[in-house]
Amino acid sequence: MKPQESVVFVVDDDASVREALSSLIRSIGLRVETFSSAQEFLSYPRPNAAACLVLDVRLPGPSGLDLQRELANAGERIPIIFITGHGDIPMTVRAMKAGAAEFLPKPFREQELLDAVRTAIERDRATRDQWAELAQIRDRYETLTAREREVTTLIVKGKLNKQVAAELGISEITVKVHRRHIMEKMKARSLADLVRIAEKTPLENAGGGATYT
Repeated sequence: MKPQESVVFVVDDDASVREALSSLIRSIGLRVETFSSAQEFLSYPRPNAAACLVLDVRLPGPSGLDLQRELANAGERIPIIFITGHGDIPMTVRAMKAGAAEFLPKPFREQELLDAVRTAIERDRATRDQWAELAQIRDRYETLTAREREVTTLIVKGKLNKQVAAELGISEITVKVHRRHIMEKMKARSLADLVRIAEKTPLENAGGGATYT
């Protein structure tokens, strides 16, 4: 699915605050979606786009911290910028330890929020790019035969062709043929490139793992 334009989600139970934040964030050319509660946000079908969440700590029903925990449990990695007029040190520590991108006590300067939003969007975009690359690597790895996977595991460990052949009980010529197929399928330009790919994601485990939402 093609990524859509970046979006900032704002969750705050105060309509005037939602409108003010929406207007401010739109002023730098970003799309904004606003919500009055955690439940309303969770029921919204979120697009495939780099995003961040501007979240009030104190909300009717589940709190901002509750929403942060629910998103984490669901495997959603959206960067969260907490805002609050009632924040305290323990609350800040809880939010940051749980992965919050920023914590802004009210009143905060407009530029502070805009800077935090830009940083969070770029962080999410970089994370999405990384997960997309890893997904491509996993897809390519799935095209390898069982024998090609065995050869891959050994050559990325630095084994020479003759060592691979001896360990697998096949001829050196056969190893060379497998290497050529592996390089083509994995789109690796060189052995160093294949090793770099293997370092990004352990190839023997590339067929599984979490997905990015």
